Amino acid sequence: MRWIVGLGNPGPQYADTRHNIGFKVVDALAERWDIKVTQAKCRALIGEGRVGGEKVWLIKPMTFMNLSGESMKAFMKYFDAKLEDVIVVYDDMDTETGKIRLRYQGGPGGHNGIKSIIQHMGTQSFNRIRMGVSRPTNGMVIADYVLSNFPKSEREAVLAMTERACEAAEHALTHPFDDTMGKFNG
Repeated sequence: MRWIVGLGNPGPQYADTRHNIGFKVVDALAERWDIKVTQAKCRALIGEGRVGGEKVWLIKPMTFMNLSGESMKAFMKYFDAKLEDVIVVYDDMDTETGKIRLRYQGGPGGHNGIKSIIQHMGTQSFNRIRMGVSRPTNGMVIADYVLSNFPKSEREAVLAMTERACEAAEHALTHPFDDTMGKFNG
């Protein structure tokens, strides 16, 4: 069993914000793999399907970003899921908009959702796809920036980045994460 967790905030007011790019990737994977992510369980919306013979769960925590680890821990406990089988997808200000970076360990880098996951999992070692949203250049407060929508000028790059993240997640289902990192971090 593999599970992919996209981080974001519930509610229509957050739907198109930088902070919700993880939800966008899960939605794109759900469409690609014909998985309905509608079941409310483990403080999340979840959906189950099969991809190339592999059982896959798609998860969108409904705890708000800062408590994402609570939902992941509940999912792990309920479904007896293994941490080495997860991929967490989230926004990253230290990566340029339109680029993705894959990692299998590291600190939160100021990201409160990742901080919550590290706290609840008790480790910094789990597979991640970091979605580039860049840093604000106009002195904008970080919280306001990540909760703002992507401007029209970045939408094409964001769509391409989302597609690339979906390809990386799909590749990781049948290849070791190190191989997937080598292919998609290049």
